[in-house]
Amino acid sequence: MGGKFRLRPGCVVQGYRFAVDPNAAQEQALRSHCGGARAAYNWAVSWVTASWGQRTAEASYGIDGDGLTPWRSWSLPTLRKEFNRIKTTDPRFAGWWQENSKEAYNTGLANAAAAFDNYAKSKQGRRKGQRVGVPRRKAKRKARLACRFTTGTIRIEQDGRHVTLPRLGTIRTHERTAKLLARVQAGTARILSATVRHERGRWFVSFQVETARDITRVARPDAVVGIDLGIKHLAVLADSDGEIRYEPNPQHLDVMLKVLRFHSRRVSRRQGPDCRTGQKPSKRWEKANHERNKLHHKVADLRTDALHKLTTRVRAEYGTVVIEDLNVAGMLRNRPLARRVADAGFGEIRRQLTYKGRRNGCRTLVADRWYPSSKTCSNCGAVKAKLPLHVRVFTCNACGLVLDRDENAARNLVALAAARTTGTGVAGDQDAPRVSKPRGADRKTRRQRPDRTPAEAGGQVAQACRKRDRRKRETVVRTPKHTPCCDDTVTDLPDGNAWDTESL
Repeated sequence: MGGKFRLRPGCVVQGYRFAVDPNAAQEQALRSHCGGARAAYNWAVSWVTASWGQRTAEASYGIDGDGLTPWRSWSLPTLRKEFNRIKTTDPRFAGWWQENSKEAYNTGLANAAAAFDNYAKSKQGRRKGQRVGVPRRKAKRKARLACRFTTGTIRIEQDGRHVTLPRLGTIRTHERTAKLLARVQAGTARILSATVRHERGRWFVSFQVETARDITRVARPDAVVGIDLGIKHLAVLADSDGEIRYEPNPQHLDVMLKVLRFHSRRVSRRQGPDCRTGQKPSKRWEKANHERNKLHHKVADLRTDALHKLTTRVRAEYGTVVIEDLNVAGMLRNRPLARRVADAGFGEIRRQLTYKGRRNGCRTLVADRWYPSSKTCSNCGAVKAKLPLHVRVFTCNACGLVLDRDENAARNLVALAAARTTGTGVAGDQDAPRVSKPRGADRKTRRQRPDRTPAEAGGQVAQACRKRDRRKRETVVRTPKHTPCCDDTVTDLPDGNAWDTESL
């Protein structure tokens, strides 16, 4: 029976990831499968967009209506049917398509169909987040090597040290697979698909598994915790019982920067690759670059491990977690803090807390992005008009409360849980105490108009500044010698021509 996949009652979809150690022949086959997926993706993108270009050209000749070339569908069944028709005759595929599993080409076609769907939904305003552009072809030297298998022989071998994949055969794993093997043998897990991926210098296989999982009761189901994320302390936790905990920021990247600088200088002094001249890297450059990449991979692994331990510990204790809706993308544009913000992983913390809460049947409340948690006094509710980032101690002018800035914000987040209306999904959006916002903290972030590039915007700002300076000079020449009054005031720009440089 066809239709959408449905989970069995009491089951969840979980991923199991293992590093694998393929031999030379298997690694070549893995790269061939990933290359086949990329080739199929590029063909699908070119095949669909070719009809768009043809229709545009025909419209320029005066053809319209039914005379135009019909649109080509980007649905997965249509792409599969057309690719199977041309793969035996098209010179781009005829000589080698039989070397790989059909799942390799299906991976590329499915990715292309998803890319076009995301583009269409984004253009129609039915997709959240930033606007998605038209899908583009993937370059061989930039594309990530990945291939997904959904049919065929996909299993964990009985010895717990090998996996079997279609057309690739049995591949040894770098680590034991006993945990997944035990679930499969017990009948509590079923493998749905497998994805091979090359990243951080080695190959990994990820199994998508439907597994039975009972809801785990947390230690304090009625307790609420507010989490304020920061750089000095990775997280400040304030719970409903009044307990305050500071989670230190490991700063894995900062600790490793000195060694990374040494290895980066060593790489720069060797003969590296140059795509413009076709120069190949030397053996010494490849060795030095490999040593540098190992450090980057170590930093990433340490960060992932620390974040998982933190979020798992929080979710195992509290029934309700209140977090902030941080504009991480905007924070990364702050050059003095961008590296430390990226090293902290604010977005990953929120993602893990959210899905681990669903796994335990707990609530996750997200405070509104414009809620002034740091500016609001956790004792009396007064809101400061201004609180610069370098001020790390909150001092209330109304009640005299003196408190650490992050601790004050965490306490305000805890208070939002009580004010939340059931079913809204956002903490503090309804039935919350209305406080004054003297500096307009509820304004949305201004975005650049999509019809002009940053270069054009910068040029318009420069033009506005030149007009302003010219008018100032003219104003100085025409200024009367008597004492100016309100009628003699000259503005920098006439009405309708003022520019707000902050919005550009």
